[in-house]
Amino acid sequence: KILIVGCDPKADSTRLILHAKAQDTILSLAASAGSVEDLELEDVMKVGYKDIRCVESGGPEPGVGCAGRGVITSINFLEENGAYENIDYVSYDVLGDVVCGGFAMPIRENKAQEIYIVMSGEMMAMYAANNISKGILKYANSGGVRLGGLICNERQTDKELELAEALAKKLGTQLIYFVPRDNVVQHAELRRMTVLEYAPDSKQADHYRNLATKVHNNGGKGIIPTPISM
Repeated sequence: KILIVGCDPKADSTRLILHAKAQDTILSLAASAGSVEDLELEDVMKVGYKDIRCVESGGPEPGVGCAGRGVITSINFLEENGAYENIDYVSYDVLGDVVCGGFAMPIRENKAQEIYIVMSGEMMAMYAANNISKGILKYANSGGVRLGGLICNERQTDKELELAEALAKKLGTQLIYFVPRDNVVQHAELRRMTVLEYAPDSKQADHYRNLATKVHNNGGKGIIPTPISM
């Protein structure tokens, strides 16, 4: 059983699983109800494709308040209401350019055990991956969180695989998987579906299955990263 917790103010982590525009977030539902204490678990948790449970933490209106606060409020609510009972995997989808302590809560508060950084061969994506590694290093000694590895989402830039492997080596970790670019992803997104549901027999679906197997088999093998100083 899988639970996805979207930790991005855009609230777009679960929409393909739910075949919806965007799931109502804990913060928006709490605002409508009066407070987060007035919510029930079934108000915020939806069940989608393959019985995957989905929650979006959400964030404030642009320019108002602290977006990371939503992550903190949401995870506390889920814990207090038994959302993690009878779950095999919890996936926190955290936005990559972490600049705020609230977004880092799954790392900071030992909610997550392993971090997988999705990046590409573009300079800023690798820069962000290095920054996230600095965050993991900061909290690794006080808690149990570890870097599981890098996942390269191909952007078809020059020498992308070599750059991804070189960065992984510098960080002291491994490139878990190189996901090739394929237009079937966009075709599935237009229909609000995942690739595995839209085109289960496609090569791209096999890549995602292989990635899932690699992550599963890598459990417990995470490391404390060695970020590059710039």
